[in-house]
Amino acid sequence: MQLLKAVHHIAIICSDYDKSKRFYTDILGFEIEREVFREERNSYKLDLSLNGQYIIELFSFPDPPKRPSRPESTGLRHIAFQVDDIELAIAQLRKKNIVTEAVRVDEFTGKKFTFFADPDDLPIELYEI
Repeated sequence: MQLLKAVHHIAIICSDYDKSKRFYTDILGFEIEREVFREERNSYKLDLSLNGQYIIELFSFPDPPKRPSRPESTGLRHIAFQVDDIELAIAQLRKKNIVTEAVRVDEFTGKKFTFFADPDDLPIELYEI
């Protein structure tokens, strides 16, 4: 019997809740499933879905430490989303003033991919399927 079935969700802690909420909903197109303010923690928890699938928990906490990202550090490196047409996805992001890196090609699969960052500099990858 296989222990794991699928990824359930990705938890992200942000430094500016309103800015990150707008980024993930207005720019990337996630839908809000539930939003709660946890008074005892002075923290918001925002459950986000994509195409009907629950994917991200967005948290706010007072004064969270910065995320080590560059140079490469131990731990979660990035999150990746699949797209049908990378050039179209990049064009849609550019219309919303999101800058992406140059498109690269995966040396093992021959598939195109690129990166951009969320408001807290979390690397996000787009991978053409």
